[in-house]
Amino acid sequence: MCTVVVLCRPGHAWPVILVANRDERVDRAWDLPDTHWPEYPGVIAGRDRTAGGTWMGLNRHGVTAAVLNRQGSLGPAAGKRSRGELPLMALAHPTAEAAAKAVLAQNAGEWRGFNLVIADRAGAIFIRGTGYGRPGAHPLPPGVSMITAHDSNDPDSPRVARHLARFQQAMPPEPRDWDAWRAILADRSGPAGEQINVEARGGFGTVCSSFLAIPAVGDPVWLFAAGAPHEAPFEPITAG
Repeated sequence: MCTVVVLCRPGHAWPVILVANRDERVDRAWDLPDTHWPEYPGVIAGRDRTAGGTWMGLNRHGVTAAVLNRQGSLGPAAGKRSRGELPLMALAHPTAEAAAKAVLAQNAGEWRGFNLVIADRAGAIFIRGTGYGRPGAHPLPPGVSMITAHDSNDPDSPRVARHLARFQQAMPPEPRDWDAWRAILADRSGPAGEQINVEARGGFGTVCSSFLAIPAVGDPVWLFAAGAPHEAPFEPITAG
């Protein structure tokens, strides 16, 4: 179960800020975010070496997309496409709205259950695929939203129940000052189901972390930690 937290502030100099922890098998190989896909020019994303897709990326238009598993759908399944295709599909489009329309036109039954967050400077959209029919979507409201394996801001998620209010009450982040949010992302305290920075158990844990800020004007800022966020430094991502 991964975590994505989004702050939407219409009219602000930084209208959308997204932070994310990726939880995965620690032995599953992956590559740092870069322009790995010639068929998707201008897309920067981390690459999963097993299935070839990504968990989160950014395109040259300032659109970002991040995918998460839903409850009970961890891992691949026979006859199902990799959910790592979904962010790449979204990032082929110049706006979050156009990206969402493309995903909503798909048959959700081609993938196991997924949550997808797509954002640009105009705002953020939550998309839910439940393994059948068409995906559903709604815009994320102004303020802080948190997504795990449940619906957005779902208090039935132990992680949301514990941490959403912490993000809401913390100092709003800026690219030069996001220490309060970083401290929450790095927190390893609490029972396993509540941990936002998951200590490796059974070969599974938090393997990387991101801070991404989308400005009203100009280029996004993406800081990436190539390891658990309590110990790995956050470095700026630029295409190689």
